[in-house]
Amino acid sequence: MTTEEKPKSDYDAKSIRVLKGLEGVRKRPAMYIGDTGKRGLHHILEEVVDNAIDEHLAGHCKRVVVTIHKDNSATVEDDGRGIPVDIHPDMKKPALEIVLTTLHAGGKFDSKSYRISGGLHGVGVSVTNALSEWAVAEVKRDGQKYTQKYKRGAPVSEMKTVGKTDETGTKITFKPDRKMFSELEFDYELLASRMEELSFLNAGLQIDMVDERDGKSDTFLHEGGIKSYVKDLNKTKNPIHPEPIYFTDKNDKHELEVAMQYTDGYVKTVYSFVNGINTIEGGTHEEGWRTALTRALNKYLGEKETLQLKGDDVREGLTAVISIRLTDPQFEGQTKTKLGNTEVKGLVSSATYDKLTSFLEENPQVRNIITTKVLEAAKAREAARKAKDLVRRKSAFSTGSLPGKLSDCQVRDPDKAELFIVEGDSAGGSSRQGRDRRTQAILPLRGKILNTEKARIDKIYENNEISAMMTAIGTGIGDECDPTKSRYGKVMIMADSDVDGNHIVTLILTFFYRYMKPMIDTGKIYVANAPLYRIKYKGKVHYVFNDKEKNALLRQIGEEKGVLVQRFKGLGEMNPDQLWETTLDPEKRRLKKITVEDAILADEIFSTLMGDEVPPRKEFIVKHSGKVKNLDI
Repeated sequence: MTTEEKPKSDYDAKSIRVLKGLEGVRKRPAMYIGDTGKRGLHHILEEVVDNAIDEHLAGHCKRVVVTIHKDNSATVEDDGRGIPVDIHPDMKKPALEIVLTTLHAGGKFDSKSYRISGGLHGVGVSVTNALSEWAVAEVKRDGQKYTQKYKRGAPVSEMKTVGKTDETGTKITFKPDRKMFSELEFDYELLASRMEELSFLNAGLQIDMVDERDGKSDTFLHEGGIKSYVKDLNKTKNPIHPEPIYFTDKNDKHELEVAMQYTDGYVKTVYSFVNGINTIEGGTHEEGWRTALTRALNKYLGEKETLQLKGDDVREGLTAVISIRLTDPQFEGQTKTKLGNTEVKGLVSSATYDKLTSFLEENPQVRNIITTKVLEAAKAREAARKAKDLVRRKSAFSTGSLPGKLSDCQVRDPDKAELFIVEGDSAGGSSRQGRDRRTQAILPLRGKILNTEKARIDKIYENNEISAMMTAIGTGIGDECDPTKSRYGKVMIMADSDVDGNHIVTLILTFFYRYMKPMIDTGKIYVANAPLYRIKYKGKVHYVFNDKEKNALLRQIGEEKGVLVQRFKGLGEMNPDQLWETTLDPEKRRLKKITVEDAILADEIFSTLMGDEVPPRKEFIVKHSGKVKNLDI
């Protein structure tokens, strides 16, 4: 082909599209807020709250009010300094308009305005504005009230002066855009949990919440800060020393706070934060704390014991909150779930070691209680190691052998393979016969399921049912859990639709949450809903899953003769064809994906329902009794 014969390229300067203003945010919203479902919806509200928190950190805000309106719009109001309203010297626009309509614009890039800030990416409130159907900003500053309105990120009015005031602050009202979000309804409980968390992390800051949809309201104010936070996290547990260990460290670049308290349980509860942002994936601050904790406790046991403590030993039964405030945090991604500053690990490690060793030296009674606890954990770990080796020897990756009770599928591609964890032998038998052998594996559980909330790691490895699940799935547990090694793309819990079945589901979910949480985080854990009734009339068969559906269908049928209603007492009563048609068939089955929208709230629920303390469990049941949909009595 000659030069003259070559086709003309369509890729030239005209192909390059320049997105103006906040158009890029609306084009790719998930890049900025993670997703456009429930999590993203709540994220845009939290971005506005973060701005108010930054004012508190700068010493200018004592109260924040979050209001959810009847139309699912929301307002965040603070009594800080108010966003500046003067004309920007270069852009020739009011600073308020620039902050609300321009990415990477804000006072947080200048350490003189905000020495410490959660919103250092500078995209927070502008992204909220971009993803809102409409928004209104109101500012009280310099004796005047100012307002400006926006539609889908663009101003629809000039900034106006609307009156005089002797107060200061910022008020942002916005309505999430239905064109951007698949979920539009704010979850009050989820937001209340986050607001209380922020009040713990910011001692002395009052956060009021109001839900105009049903009249709910809460006020959060915790003068004790993260010490109060640890006590609150342990309210469903049994601490082995009365007061949390608390220490701080501060210089011109960071402020560190740590509070920690051991309980007589076996599950660790560790939360880390950077500038008030929950770093759910941890990071260098958490790594530094972990390293120093192990070193400090090994120092006191090293002279007496030959057994060397490891990280899991010193964190068994520990509840801890690590909060660091930095002038220049480097997060991995806009959603800020992991801290990456390499220098922070050393800073936190050094401060934690010095403060903790001093505390242990000065408090021998607490030191003895803690060292006894962690030494017992180390000995249990050694016992668990032997049990773990046995599990590994049995695993498919070591010898090709799987649990004898497992009926595996034929396909070896995890994305196509499914595992059903089934309650009982009879249900397991019917499931084996009714399944698609190509893609569906069945693991029946025959014995009592261990409550892993109240069991030490060696007992977990020794439990036959838990061991079978671990071996079949193949990911490992605890810190070693790697969901990419799962032999199945979906792991489904299938139990009877009654009280006993729900209890078994809760026990299995407790194990997954405590020891295989990455499987939940990556969307691999499901609960398969089995029908409760089989209704036959006019030769047709309908399966319904609860009393509400049954009653609705019977009303629809009316006075029809010959209607047969069969209530299934359990999966074992269903024959293979019925199980396939209702619970196994991918085209017809009902699955509930298990997600953890709020890890701290989920942690509290599992501790409350599965722990030793009875009063908090009763309180939880009474509080939530009105939300019960299916009650088997």
